[in-house]
Amino acid sequence: MKLTAPTPEEYATFYDGYVQLAFKRQEVLAALPAQIDELKTAMGNLSDEKARYRFGSEEWSIKQMMGHVNDVERVFSYRLLRVSRNDATPLPGFEQNGFVNAANFDDWKMSDLLAEFEHMRRAVIINIQNMTDETILRRGTASGAAISVRALIHMLVGHVDHHMISFRENYLPGIK
Repeated sequence: MKLTAPTPEEYATFYDGYVQLAFKRQEVLAALPAQIDELKTAMGNLSDEKARYRFGSEEWSIKQMMGHVNDVERVFSYRLLRVSRNDATPLPGFEQNGFVNAANFDDWKMSDLLAEFEHMRRAVIINIQNMTDETILRRGTASGAAISVRALIHMLVGHVDHHMISFRENYLPGIK
């Protein structure tokens, strides 16, 4: 399977930032497993106390941000599954703040949040590795907009990169 860049018609403009971040990677498919180690290296040594750090009163804690990354990984992976299987059922959006608020991520162990990401990501990698060139071009509908399998793959990578940038720029300076 050869992964090429999605066209703007393959995803909602809301996701363009994620797709553009994925473009910065030399190889998007290689970024999928690399991000597991990147997250572990960046956050794996944080104590649960330090992982409750927020850089602003209205901002998520590090644990909440990681929980959100996991929520989106799960949602995007589910969309990837449905669209790749030629399911034409429109898929709903979700309210990210509601998900984070309902999950009590600050009570989770940071190690569990990182392990959850790794398990989900490894499962999606296996799915992607077994896709054909035809499969990655399939399209469906999510959050009221067109979406393709290859756009979702780029979005998975770009979403994690987006939060890693925020972690480095906004969180890390405050917890040192």
